[in-house]
Amino acid sequence: MSSVKYSGSRFATAQIHAGHNIDPAGAPTPPIYASTSFVFNDADHAANVQAGKTTGYSYSRISNPTVELFERRMAALEGGVAAVAGSSGVAAQFLAIVTIAGTGDNIISSSFLYGGTRTQFQFAFKRLGIHVKFMNSVDPAEWAAAIDEHTKALYVETISNPKLVFNPITELSQVAHNAGLPLIVDNTLGMGGYLVRPIDHGADIVVESATKWIGGHGRTLGGVIIDSGKFDWRSSSKFPALTEPSESFRNVVFVDEYGPAAFSAKVRTETRRDFGSLLDPFAAFSLLQGLETLNLRAERHCKNALALALWMEKQPKISWVGYLGLESHQSHIRARKYMRTGLYGGVLIFGVRGGQSAARIVVNNLRMTSHLANLGDVKTLAVQPTSTTDQRTSDDVPDISSDTIRVSVGIESLNDIIADFEAALSFVPV
Repeated sequence: MSSVKYSGSRFATAQIHAGHNIDPAGAPTPPIYASTSFVFNDADHAANVQAGKTTGYSYSRISNPTVELFERRMAALEGGVAAVAGSSGVAAQFLAIVTIAGTGDNIISSSFLYGGTRTQFQFAFKRLGIHVKFMNSVDPAEWAAAIDEHTKALYVETISNPKLVFNPITELSQVAHNAGLPLIVDNTLGMGGYLVRPIDHGADIVVESATKWIGGHGRTLGGVIIDSGKFDWRSSSKFPALTEPSESFRNVVFVDEYGPAAFSAKVRTETRRDFGSLLDPFAAFSLLQGLETLNLRAERHCKNALALALWMEKQPKISWVGYLGLESHQSHIRARKYMRTGLYGGVLIFGVRGGQSAARIVVNNLRMTSHLANLGDVKTLAVQPTSTTDQRTSDDVPDISSDTIRVSVGIESLNDIIADFEAALSFVPV
């Protein structure tokens, strides 16, 4: 599988220019099309647009020019043929999975997941009759053994939140493809493709929360699905939704009508249309603004995170530090293989001597650092996962120790970030 690492200069240009055509008024900044619907030229035009026989817009639940620009830009940055935006990251992964899986089907997922994803998979999908098999291992052989005739996809996070396990994307994609299945990868911690592009390593579908580093300022919710265009949906008989006539969209056979973009077309014209989980144009505009500085912020996030992790390793009141950039981390070698050289992400985790009560003292005494449950803000954020984002829902969830503090490292002065944690640690009894 290709190990291409997208060059910095091309990414930096694409994050500003990809997919944008100057509007008739000559505005270089993308306009916000704040309209629920769009005027047709005539009756024939209305019929053809509604049937998808000609390009155009009818209703913003189906498509909107501002949202489509964000989608085109994300497809370019992640190396896909097309993208479809949703109202949040969990909405994006939901739309991706229910497009190909239904009652009686299953997907195989890593257990190393964001807590909200785990809850959706374990409970919401159960109500829909979709079973999720959770894997506590990254061993490809164990994943292959779990596949059965009802399996529709494999699912992992590139870098798991909050455990920071870097999954073997290339090896798992080979397992999936040998079974005629797609690999779906949540690349939220990959920072919009700047740190790593899973499609370059065999992923077929990428989902991510645009709320995080893509938006970058903690003010906008959004999610996006990127279609690699590389998966052969005819490779097995498991995907009739794409290979047989659609009952709800003019009897189209998506693989014939849309070619490599069949999956994203299905999501856009049917799944998102019917479930209504769309990104509004104001949110799309905000995310586009965030994208324009993504590479600059990503570099600073990563450099600050590494420096903070190295400082934390030397603190006597800190019992352990987890960061992909540390040679001691179990996923360091894999991260070094896949990620942009010298950059290991903007998230670290650490434990405080004295356990959960000591960790509470630290988060309660942080002043500049915001105590909240989000990632990817320009501001440094900290939270105890076991009491917030990752409260245990069952006994088979991989253990997250109660002393864990997750830090999304911001772009402030490194000296000020360190000073804030140093001051908070001073309140922990020796």
